[in-house]
Formats: sequence, C-alpha cells, structure tokens
Amino acid sequence: MWTSTKAPSLDEMEAIAQQVFDRLPKGFRDLCEGVIIRVDDFPTDEVLESMKAESEFDLLGLFQGIGLPFRSVDEIVPMPNMIWLYRRPILDYWAEHDETLGHIIRHVLIHEIGHHFGLSDEDMEAIEASVGDTDTLRVG
Repeated sequence: MWTSTKAPSLDEMEAIAQQVFDRLPKGFRDLCEGVIIRVDDFPTDEVLESMKAESEFDLLGLFQGIGLPFRSVDEIVPMPNMIWLYRRPILDYWAEHDETLGHIIRHVLIHEIGHHFGLSDEDMEAIEASVGDTDTLRVG
C-alpha cells in the first residue's frame, strides 16, 4: 500500500488545514475572524531572515497579521491575518517523527494562532485535545 502513497500537494495540504481549522472550538475560530490559511513549500527568504532561521526547514508555520485583541479602532483597514503552513518542512518533520500528518498540521495551526493571541502552552494543548481525531481527515 505504501508504494502508491504520495505526499499531499499544496492544495491538498491546504484543504486538510482548512478541515482542521473548521474543527477548532468556535470561540477560538472567532478570534481568527477573516484569517486566511495558505500553504507554501517553504518560507520566503525575507521570513527566514526575519525569524533568524538557519535553514528553510526550521519553520513549520507562521502567523502574519494583527490579532483581534491588538487591533486599534483608529487603524486603517488592516491586511488580512494569514497563517502560513510550510509543506516541505512539515513533511520532513512528519518523516522523522511518530505522529500523523493531521496531528502535526493541527498542532502547527493551533500553535501559530495561539501564540499570537498570547495563549499559554496549556491553553493550546486544551484546544488541541478538544478538536478530536484529525487522522480521519480526507482531501476532496
């Protein structure tokens, strides 16, 4: 069976990430009003430099934007908040660890949103636990 298995494409991984996001608790999703989830193979050189990453495999994901608690009523319409998942580093991590791809995507997604909103690791773990089984996620 494994001989016909392929790594998910960018579009397939984006669909999985959206399914994971849709399973997050409503209150948590509400904090992410208008968030856009994107998947790219690797972070840009600018992102790698700004994060002081040593390798393009160092970052699994990134939240870019201004979290709801940090927005000002005086600011001009902000750019949409975005979560970037980096496919190749995630797949590399998946190959080296005993975790499912759905679990890794869920963890990265919650981590990127959670730290931006100042949530503790315990808060993020509770949110992850409430999502349930992501091993059954399917594309299409």
